[in-house]
Amino acid sequence: MAPGNHSPVTEFVLAGLTERPGLRLPLLLLFLGVYVATVLGNLGLMALIGLSSPLHTPMYSFLSSLSFIDFCQSTVIVPRMLAGLVGENAISYPQCMAQLYFLCVFAIAECHMLAAMAYDRYAAICHPLLYNVTMSPRVCACMVAGVYGVGLIGATAHTVCMLRLDFCKADIIKQFFCDLFPLLELSCSSTFANEVVIICLSAFNIFVPALTILGSYLLILLSILRLRSAAGRAKAFSTCGSHLSAVLFFFGTLAFMYLQPSSVSSREQGKASSVFYTVMIPMLNPLIYSLRNRDVKTALSRLLGQKRFSIKH
Repeated sequence: MAPGNHSPVTEFVLAGLTERPGLRLPLLLLFLGVYVATVLGNLGLMALIGLSSPLHTPMYSFLSSLSFIDFCQSTVIVPRMLAGLVGENAISYPQCMAQLYFLCVFAIAECHMLAAMAYDRYAAICHPLLYNVTMSPRVCACMVAGVYGVGLIGATAHTVCMLRLDFCKADIIKQFFCDLFPLLELSCSSTFANEVVIICLSAFNIFVPALTILGSYLLILLSILRLRSAAGRAKAFSTCGSHLSAVLFFFGTLAFMYLQPSSVSSREQGKASSVFYTVMIPMLNPLIYSLRNRDVKTALSRLLGQKRFSIKH
């Protein structure tokens, strides 16, 4: 488009999940239920960890932070998506940039939080005698602060680069939230700098955590195989099972989202995978960690037992 042939965009229109009116009410009820489950699950897990002294360990400190990230990420995306299902598809330019910023903060933070959790399991299983020193409260606090710091820096870089772009009158975002690539498609100006930033930050925020997780679990596997006790091996595998499930869900969905060809059909598949990544995974993580984690189930049973005892007396 010619330089003088466009005007600044003050709002965008989100394409939403579906263009079929008959599907909007069922999807609204479905994702409203998912969001309620996400909020209750993540806030409930955070409360359980805070109230149960046996869970005051580095592993569950990281898990509490992961629940907070999932809760925030879901809150950034789902209410806006539900508004789109009732016909409120317009989103102002400042609101869109704010949604993009916070989405990047929590998405990047989740990548590095999963890596921190993998390192914690490596330290616990491969170097148990040094664990209390390696993962001291100060070290854990610094790791959590670093995770959020990386998220803030990455989100700021993405958002500042997006703010410098001019957008054309074609203001329909082909997604149900403000995401990087759908926004770049609407730009009238050069997106080269944005694409370089996306490539560089993606390499750091996806490959570095993925390699950290892969390296940690390879060392854990070698350590487990050296155990003579079958019970010890089973306990070590169960300790890491829930974390591995969350990692496979998260990074598997990311790979499916960003390794798709840019075609109309893959865009619809990408929208479906975006739902899983931004909406379903934040709901699934508390279920994974509660259903597959013996410590969490034990702490929940004790807490419920204490409440029943106090009610009776």
